[in-house]
Amino acid sequence: MRRVIFLLIISGAGLAVLIGLGSWQLQRKAWKEGILATIEERIAGEAAEMLPQAPDPETDKYRPVRLKGEIGAEELHVLTSIKDIGPGYRVISPFTLEDGRRILIDRGFVPAKEKQAARLSGPAAIEGNIHWPQETDSYTPAPDLAGNIWYARDTGQMAAQLGSEPVMIVLRASPEGEAGLRPVPVSTTGIPNDHLQYAITWFSLALIWAAMTIYFLRRSRP
Repeated sequence: MRRVIFLLIISGAGLAVLIGLGSWQLQRKAWKEGILATIEERIAGEAAEMLPQAPDPETDKYRPVRLKGEIGAEELHVLTSIKDIGPGYRVISPFTLEDGRRILIDRGFVPAKEKQAARLSGPAAIEGNIHWPQETDSYTPAPDLAGNIWYARDTGQMAAQLGSEPVMIVLRASPEGEAGLRPVPVSTTGIPNDHLQYAITWFSLALIWAAMTIYFLRRSRP
């Protein structure tokens, strides 16, 4: 009898933990969906005609803007790839606003073979979203400055390299006269939301745990 009681206590505790973890993942799923909905609403909002004086990474991230200025001739190339197209680079250039402020713009993707192709520079009107990409970690290689190959969009380091504010605008579309670049607009596609799969995993483990408990209880019967 003591063995059965001990088994019930251990099994009940384990089952409670597994069900609790599954429920927590469902709560996280609802939380993440709310964040994604907020981001999508902000991305698709009406574009402002000016850049905030002191853009804040918390309140201004994803904010749409429509700006006029001048695209600089300098470029930084971020190694990447696009499905069904292959390897290439994101092209990051400086953009000088009409008030003299200098920021970064992510102009889009270019195939590797067109890395050195001539591109639009000079006066332009752009539209895109303010962004501070979080793509670097301790494993990200340092950029190859001699070969102009970067392995992530590091806003701070790129701004220092090009002498601009650490603010990036990811273009929604190419400005008039631009050719050869494929814009890669900001989206929620790359933000993971795997909480449903995690919840299913925990609830499945709870079901298996319960089945094993029933099995051992039956084995323990006199």
